[in-house]
Amino acid sequence: MKRILLFTAIGILATILFGFRTQDNQKKHGYIGVDACVMCHKTEKQGKQLDIWKNSGHAKAYQTLLTEEADKIAKDNGFETPAAKTEACLKCHASGYDVDASLLGKKFKIEDGVQCETCHGPGSDYKDMKIMKDRSLAIKNGLIVYEDYKELCVKCHNSESPTYKEINFEEAWEKIKHPVPKN
Repeated sequence: MKRILLFTAIGILATILFGFRTQDNQKKHGYIGVDACVMCHKTEKQGKQLDIWKNSGHAKAYQTLLTEEADKIAKDNGFETPAAKTEACLKCHASGYDVDASLLGKKFKIEDGVQCETCHGPGSDYKDMKIMKDRSLAIKNGLIVYEDYKELCVKCHNSESPTYKEINFEEAWEKIKHPVPKN
């Protein structure tokens, strides 16, 4: 009986330890940056997502943090660091500001602001054409797709922002939506 209890205890302990090790070793997806994404997402056939992004405020979001006005807003809200170094500002104005450097690809630049991976998740493991052509495989490899875009937008466009202005999400979405055209 003692032997059965001992083996049971060892089995449970091994399961717990293996489970923790598996969780610790789970691969984290890396950020590749907008320059890597646009290799495929700039053509007419793909819907010219690059042009839509470049002409949006999202592409310039980080740059706004480099202004004197942004630093004043940060200071007025009790922060001692410049806006471009303040986490409360960066969380809505830049991708990758809080990511381990080992997960940032060579083409990734924080200066690109709110870029593809801010909304769609780090792209290192779904960037390959073979994976991107299979939506479920892309999602399995880190692609994030929001069925309700407002759920994503309100993470930043909300009253927590010191410069928040109420927006009409439908109108705003019409300006930045970027579907792949149906052939």
